[in-house]
Amino acid sequence: MSSVFSVAKKMTDIEKGKSVIRIEAKAVAALEDRIDRNFARAVELIVECKGRVIITGMGKSGIIAKKIVATMNSTGTAALFLHPSDAVHGDLGMVRDEDVVVAISKSGDTKEILQLIPMFKRIGVPIIGMLGNTNSPLSRLSEIVLDVSVEEEACPHLMAPTTSTTVALAMGDALAVALLERRNFSENDFAMFHPGGNIGKRLLLKIEELMVSGDLFPVVRLESSLKDTILEMTSKRLGATCVVDAQGLLKGIVTDGDLRRLLQKTSDVSAATAEHIMTKNPKTIRKGMLAASALNEMESFNITQLVIVDEKQRPVGMVHLHDLVKAGLGGDAAGTAS
Repeated sequence: MSSVFSVAKKMTDIEKGKSVIRIEAKAVAALEDRIDRNFARAVELIVECKGRVIITGMGKSGIIAKKIVATMNSTGTAALFLHPSDAVHGDLGMVRDEDVVVAISKSGDTKEILQLIPMFKRIGVPIIGMLGNTNSPLSRLSEIVLDVSVEEEACPHLMAPTTSTTVALAMGDALAVALLERRNFSENDFAMFHPGGNIGKRLLLKIEELMVSGDLFPVVRLESSLKDTILEMTSKRLGATCVVDAQGLLKGIVTDGDLRRLLQKTSDVSAATAEHIMTKNPKTIRKGMLAASALNEMESFNITQLVIVDEKQRPVGMVHLHDLVKAGLGGDAAGTAS
């Protein structure tokens, strides 16, 4: 009996979960028709703003405000969150007359925000109301009103803001992306604000920052013996070594794979030198190139080491696939050098 009850209860939970998604999806879809002249005016006002976007809201609206602030900051629009209660205890000092205020409120009658309006007016900042009630005190006091009203909350008791906060968040995203487009904010710009993320690393991280160079860089001469070549590879721990001529120009690379192929051909390696063993014309990348380019090169040719050269084809460093992956660049290459 209890198992039957449990199954029935699970089905009820699933249906309720689906109902919440349907209600919120419908509300967000309805928001599309409200992206109108007021929305365009709001975008224009923010674009022309010489200061920052100050976004305020109480409770759950405040949490949504913080998320919109984060999105704007990461997409080229300087924004700050102003807590209404903290504002009247000193934080109002962050607001300047060149700023724009966005006030988020479901009721349009949030007393903590309403008490700030005279101060905003005194400072001289325009107010964009993102409101769930377009016939409210805050609506009448705003220069521009963005309608984020909803027919129903997903909460059955209409107590917890659910649909309303989702719609406000979607409107904030719409604003941020429209502003991004107006500012011609590019992928490179995004990377500058996200240097620690994967996008930032792919677009900003140079190969010099990851390559092994100096005393740790493995290199031998053409005439180096097999023993010296192996010692160089072993001590530098990259599984390979560059081979250069007397002028220091790159002539080849010796990898673990080259050593295995040598031993498959002959057991007499007493006279073998680096020149006999090496793979000629190894894959290289120039200094100053992005680390992501090195990763693409490795994946394309199924190799695990790449030599970095200067403008005269002199090797100045080496990078291993594992170092690129460890740096967060990703990659699926798992081949061996050839």
